[in-house]
Amino acid sequence: MYILTQQKNICKYKFAFGIDIFSYPSIQLETKNVSNKTFFGIPQDALQWVMNLNLLGTVYTSQIYGKVMAEQGHGSIVNFSSMSAYTPLTNTIAYSAAKAAVSNFTQWLSVHFAQEYSPQIRVNAIAPGFLLTEQNRFLLTDEKGNPTARGEKIINATPMARYGNPEELVGAVIYRCSDAASFFTGTIIPIDGGYNAYSGV
Repeated sequence: MYILTQQKNICKYKFAFGIDIFSYPSIQLETKNVSNKTFFGIPQDALQWVMNLNLLGTVYTSQIYGKVMAEQGHGSIVNFSSMSAYTPLTNTIAYSAAKAAVSNFTQWLSVHFAQEYSPQIRVNAIAPGFLLTEQNRFLLTDEKGNPTARGEKIINATPMARYGNPEELVGAVIYRCSDAASFFTGTIIPIDGGYNAYSGV
């Protein structure tokens, strides 16, 4: 269930709707993203929007869904970080900072829930690499479908030499939510075709 998680009251409304339709949650899966602008002259509200959507949205949904998990004594939260949390990408100051904070928050929350509520509440994150979606297609490919200059840099820096597909995140998310990952908590797993492992030489 994709929800806009910038405002906590919206999260609460969607949570109540989800309870009515889907019963109580054992899994929280949340993802947030928004386009950002160049560094100089970025308005404060644009920076705040990205931070609210990516970081505070993660905190808010974790508070709301995590409370139910604490009451029932089990559950799994999977946050969406990014490869830019490891090494910030150019032209993504707010997004990279927010995703680094999401990774940090994921680790903090995993310890907090395990020690204060139940070791059966697990908190992990995935860190996707460059996925070709409708949101970023215009940045990565031209009108003929060929890589842009930025796209070529990305592919050359990715050992698997291609963009990822959103569907390729599914296996990692399902695994993190399953009983097969019952001893996993506080982890951030890159899904990036080797991008973060590649030194360039």
